[in-house]
Amino acid sequence: MQQAAFANNAEWLKGVGNASDVVMSSRVRLARNIAGFPFTPQASRIDRAQILEACKARILNMQTQTPTRFLWIDLHKVQREDRDLLVERQLMSRQHARGKLSDGQGGLDEPRGVAVLIPDERVSIMINEEDHIRLQAMKSGLALGACLLEANEYDDLIENGIDYAYHPRFGYLTACPTNVGTGLRLSVMLHLPALKMTGEIEKVRRAARDMGLAVRGFYGEGSDSPGEFYQVSNQTTLGKSDDMLLREMEQDIIPKIVGYERTARQNIISKRRELLEDQAWRALGTLRYARSIKTDEAMELLSLVRFGVLSGIIPDVSIESIHVLLLATQPMHLQRTLGQALTQQQRRSARAELIRKKLNANSAGVTDRLSDES
Repeated sequence: MQQAAFANNAEWLKGVGNASDVVMSSRVRLARNIAGFPFTPQASRIDRAQILEACKARILNMQTQTPTRFLWIDLHKVQREDRDLLVERQLMSRQHARGKLSDGQGGLDEPRGVAVLIPDERVSIMINEEDHIRLQAMKSGLALGACLLEANEYDDLIENGIDYAYHPRFGYLTACPTNVGTGLRLSVMLHLPALKMTGEIEKVRRAARDMGLAVRGFYGEGSDSPGEFYQVSNQTTLGKSDDMLLREMEQDIIPKIVGYERTARQNIISKRRELLEDQAWRALGTLRYARSIKTDEAMELLSLVRFGVLSGIIPDVSIESIHVLLLATQPMHLQRTLGQALTQQQRRSARAELIRKKLNANSAGVTDRLSDES
């Protein structure tokens, strides 16, 4: 796989855009299936191979109609490390990396692929996941509308060369009944440290579930939420239009959660500022001087530093650098950076060293500027 194509320039890492203090990124995913083929879990291996080749040909061909370029990866032909790297970059699901079908069957040699829009990875297209095609668009901040526009653009390009399974009454037909209709899943990655500190996070999670939303961890279904990073998405699409789903999420539901988190942050800053200062600076100190750090520990500490930066407590660290570290310190990114396989302890040491270099370099730059100004 072309390692050089994946740098620290992914669109969702930028830390900019509407409500980016709380909403790290937005993602729109469309589920589509090709007419005349069984859904992926019921398709034969021959069917899945034909689906893969048809989609690959269409995706690579549509590049002639747009100035953008896709990197195509046959997942069953690359190493596990390559697949894990794509999962860490949020470009495909863990299930897709493992080749597991929804019925538990399948394996690493299952014919499947992913296409990634380069260089900024705004769009990725999974082939032979739960559905034949799962197209996603990602952007920094609360930008579901912009993500939907881009996803629809590439969806139309694919549909110009492939017939989708569509019913005039029910809409797009999908392997899971909850996706029937628009086949649209809208999700945001939220950073909610203040709600955790104030003990209100469980109330928000319960309220989200009561509204028919799915609340998942950093890597989606089945993952944890170290650092209080959560993915929140709609669960059903049948009976609702794209515009209705978008309006509910982007104008109503997510702004409310953002408002709760911002209120909790203000309460902490005004009533418990000393505690926040202590936790944020302790986290930064640990990151700048530790010699061994676990993945979840790094995410927890970076979360506190992010909160400290946004609260005006820590002045010399950028939000984008924190986001880059959240990704760069993941296990497979560490191994790719060093160009070799690492034991668990070697990863912990390498993670700590990478963080020290990045954060201490930032600190040195600020110190130099302050000396020049004086």
